[in-house]
Amino acid sequence: MVRAFHHAFSTNDCSRNVYIKKNGFTLHRNPIAQSTDGARTKIGFSEGRHAWEVWWEGPLGTVAVIGIATKRAAMQCQGYVALLGSDDQSWGWNLVDNNLLHNGEVNGSFPQCNNAPKYQIGERIRVILDMEDKTLAFERGYEFLGVAFRGLPKVCLYPAVSAVYGNTEVTLVYLGKPLDG
Repeated sequence: MVRAFHHAFSTNDCSRNVYIKKNGFTLHRNPIAQSTDGARTKIGFSEGRHAWEVWWEGPLGTVAVIGIATKRAAMQCQGYVALLGSDDQSWGWNLVDNNLLHNGEVNGSFPQCNNAPKYQIGERIRVILDMEDKTLAFERGYEFLGVAFRGLPKVCLYPAVSAVYGNTEVTLVYLGKPLDG
């Protein structure tokens, strides 16, 4: 648990409209109108393989994105938008419409199957970052959903989320190396 706490959300690297709860793993988004708010973890990765779990403990609203970001990616913006994936500094999966986002563009739907189930509140999504293969993949439950992004840059990438719904809460817990090796 100590290792997970070192990899938890950074209280200094998040939107001013969120606060990190005392447990260190859960962010609470304040009910601020026309704002999208995000948070990054304290530690990023430029090598190795890493896994963490993310889950929403409240409504998703119109946009709820999980993924990765560099230190330069914005963590707050006007309006209700997919903040993660809105520029070339972040990559995200919007759990509301199942779109993959990078560089301000939709990079297709995810997972790539017919009638992909919608995210359910409380459902844990495992995120797998492989800095050797330069890929980002996702699992739901114990089902591998596939690689969402390939060709990631060899820079320090941080687990991140962005949210729009007032008073919603998002938890992120670092797991360490993926179980498959």
